[in-house]
Amino acid sequence: MSDDRRGWPKPLKDVVPAGERPARATAEPGIERMDEFVVEDRLVTDVGGTIGVRVLSTPGMIAVMERNSAVLSYENLPEGKATVGFEVCVKHVSAAAEGARCQVRSTLREVVDGRKLRFEVEVREAERTIGVGTHERRVIDVGRLATGNPAPSP
Repeated sequence: MSDDRRGWPKPLKDVVPAGERPARATAEPGIERMDEFVVEDRLVTDVGGTIGVRVLSTPGMIAVMERNSAVLSYENLPEGKATVGFEVCVKHVSAAAEGARCQVRSTLREVVDGRKLRFEVEVREAERTIGVGTHERRVIDVGRLATGNPAPSP
């Protein structure tokens, strides 16, 4: 992903500065975000030495899908709002070897009650699909959470 190594991943507030966030939510179905990443470091596994090669792990793939969706959400929400992931449903359909350059895409497909964001997510290596699925995030009030008073249940 486009974050540097020393602080990977960077806090969202460093990726999307406060002055660049909208005054009101602009998260609408159809918005999309793509990013590139290299399969390395914390993203790889050799399945405990059983496969003899290091590849993109399923948890690593899910992490980049969630991260990309979180950034897309954050850059389309006003100050004081953020999101938390609450559902991931993906298939890891192909291997990506260590060192491969991959692309992650998140597309917002639905906004429910102004607070549930449903995404289609995908990881590709060139023309090959590595993983595909859906991810859901909930918009939260950061100030309310920080005071120990989380948002009411639906």
